[in-house]
Amino acid sequence: MTLRYLTLLAVLLAAALAQPVRGQTSTLSAGPLAHVFPLTLQPGERFETLGPLFYRQHSVSNTLWAIPPLIARTTDNDPDIDMTEMDILYPLLSYDRFGAEYRFHILQVFSFSGGQTLDKHVEKDRFTLFPFYFQQRSPDTNHNYTAFFPFYGTLKNRLFRDEIHFVAFPLYGQSRKKDVVTDNFLYPVFHLRHGNGLKGWQVWPIFGHEFKGLTTKTNGWGDVEQVAAHDKWFALWPFYHHNDLELGTDNPQKIRILLPAYSILRSPLRDSSTYLWPFFTYTDDREKKYHEYGLPWPLIVFARGEGKTINRVWPLFGQAKNEFKQSDFYLWPIWKYNRTHSEPLDRKRTRILFFLYSDLIEKNTVTGDALHRTDLWPLFTARKGLDGKERLQIFAPLEPMLPNNKSIERSYSPLWSIWRSEKDPKTKAESQSFLWNLYRRDTSPEQTKCSLLFGLFQYQSTAEARQYRLFYIPLGKKANGPKPAAQEDVNSKP
Repeated sequence: MTLRYLTLLAVLLAAALAQPVRGQTSTLSAGPLAHVFPLTLQPGERFETLGPLFYRQHSVSNTLWAIPPLIARTTDNDPDIDMTEMDILYPLLSYDRFGAEYRFHILQVFSFSGGQTLDKHVEKDRFTLFPFYFQQRSPDTNHNYTAFFPFYGTLKNRLFRDEIHFVAFPLYGQSRKKDVVTDNFLYPVFHLRHGNGLKGWQVWPIFGHEFKGLTTKTNGWGDVEQVAAHDKWFALWPFYHHNDLELGTDNPQKIRILLPAYSILRSPLRDSSTYLWPFFTYTDDREKKYHEYGLPWPLIVFARGEGKTINRVWPLFGQAKNEFKQSDFYLWPIWKYNRTHSEPLDRKRTRILFFLYSDLIEKNTVTGDALHRTDLWPLFTARKGLDGKERLQIFAPLEPMLPNNKSIERSYSPLWSIWRSEKDPKTKAESQSFLWNLYRRDTSPEQTKCSLLFGLFQYQSTAEARQYRLFYIPLGKKANGPKPAAQEDVNSKP
């Protein structure tokens, strides 16, 4: 009974104090039963009750409330942006709206979405029950479609195709991507393909042929470009291929494959040969200026040249680098290091056993600002942003595997983060919280506040005075003495 009344009291406190979170002078300190405290990394306040089970946060940018892990809802405080995000038992159900655009889904299977397109500003509303039913409706009926898979239907701009028609799939299906139309019969066995200068057919995996002649297209700048031709054959896929690619260009390619005997590529810029595939491979890349040997590729690889250097004996060790990237490992996946250096970005990441340990540094070489994130699963995650703001969380079972996932941070992080520490170097604000504010300390240039054991002990210090509370009873104030004046330089002249 006591627990029930305590829970009821906490809920009543939450209802009574939800509105004052918008204020600037709230002083409630009874965490983890109920606690109001200022945000450290941005202007605003946060109210928490029943430890991690309810919180409400209001800042300059947005308002967020949640009952982890059941529901979390965020709204933007700028009426011109009009943004709402909501998760219910994430990732079970999510709703996102940005202006006129919206999306609602249940496990990515049952979903509604809609809004305006970026090109023609046409309103569209979609309904999907994946993979059985697809529907789109728009005031412009040219964008309408309905599909009831596998019986009959049409899709537009779905599944990486501009348009798809099917009847009793896989008996018949037609797809279009740009100008290329493919008619499939008993997919994927028979197909006929045609387009701008293109004709092809296949009886997979027995035989197939596709030819495309030289054509032209107009690019985004209004200039006419030439599109290369190709001639492709295969028999008993994947064992025999006879392909001529990039015909009509300065770098025509000939590819001849007869597996497992050989696989050969010849072109003016690159030659590659594999014998007893995949055991013996040699590549001479004259464009990128390197030679590469694979015995077999990609397990044992050595490369030398201006464009690439590789020493790899997988899984024992690997070292690979070029002008912009570096990738090393030892006893994969025990230790892994990656670096990308392309002005102004310099990105370094070290990992041990995938997500067990990760250290990431992203530096802007022009400004000198750097982002630094360290994760040790499941113990902690620590982050220092480009703006210098720091945050430490203990424990972190999901955050190292799903970094920067806002839904995880809103719905799950409050449940297991028994220690939170934040610091803003610009405002000199700091905060520490243990066991959902059972102990909490907030520091700023103006004051220091400390609360312990549901607020039974409280301490507050400002430039003028120090104040203590014990069992919520004020113990009086003690004035801070004036700061000593700087001593006059005895050597200074009058």
